[in-house]
Amino acid sequence: MNSYQIAVVDDDAQIREIVEAYLHKEGYRTMTLSTAEEALELWKNDPPDMWILDIMLPGMSGFELCRQIRKEAEVPIVMISARDEEVDRILGIELGGDDYLTKPFSPRELIARVNRLFHRIGSIRQAQENPAPSLPGDTAIEVGELRLVLEERRVFWRREEVEMTLKEFKLLQTLTEQPNRAFTRDELLTLIWGDDYYGSDRAIDDLVKRLRRKIKELPVDTVWGHGYRLRTERTGQ
Repeated sequence: MNSYQIAVVDDDAQIREIVEAYLHKEGYRTMTLSTAEEALELWKNDPPDMWILDIMLPGMSGFELCRQIRKEAEVPIVMISARDEEVDRILGIELGGDDYLTKPFSPRELIARVNRLFHRIGSIRQAQENPAPSLPGDTAIEVGELRLVLEERRVFWRREEVEMTLKEFKLLQTLTEQPNRAFTRDELLTLIWGDDYYGSDRAIDDLVKRLRRKIKELPVDTVWGHGYRLRTERTGQ
């Protein structure tokens, strides 16, 4: 039995009960709450290892709760909503959500996504406990006016630092490590989320939009019908 605790925040008691029952079958410990205000109290006193947040909550919304949690930690967050609006999905990802499900959803699919997220966390912890030996010149990548400091997970554009989320940084790192290569969306999904990702490949499009907003002149090109690449000045022959 695993030791992870998951907080389920939804004002629908039936959904809370169903989700909690399936999580218990997988061996997870749970806390269920009906409002974001209750969730913030839990966050202060006994923060869980994962959040499953409904967007439409009475009082403070799931969006605002996600924003406040993400200010302090990279704890995984799965957002659920009765609205299948693209703007909601994009906003949820921009605020730091790791995954997004639309109601009605299959509890088995939710469990699969929860397991995937915890599997990724375990892989990251293992890598941190057994880091690969550093190689000379392996601490930073520079492509044109873009510089990534890998060990510190920092990004500089024209010598000005730009704040990045973990996934934004991972996408930039992937593109800068092989400049001018056209990556497919599926390749990028696998490299950033892992090969057991269940979501839509539109998550990559959302990440690219976020990067372009943060760095207006970032030379990330759309390769139509394929994916994306980071263009260098040498391209265009």
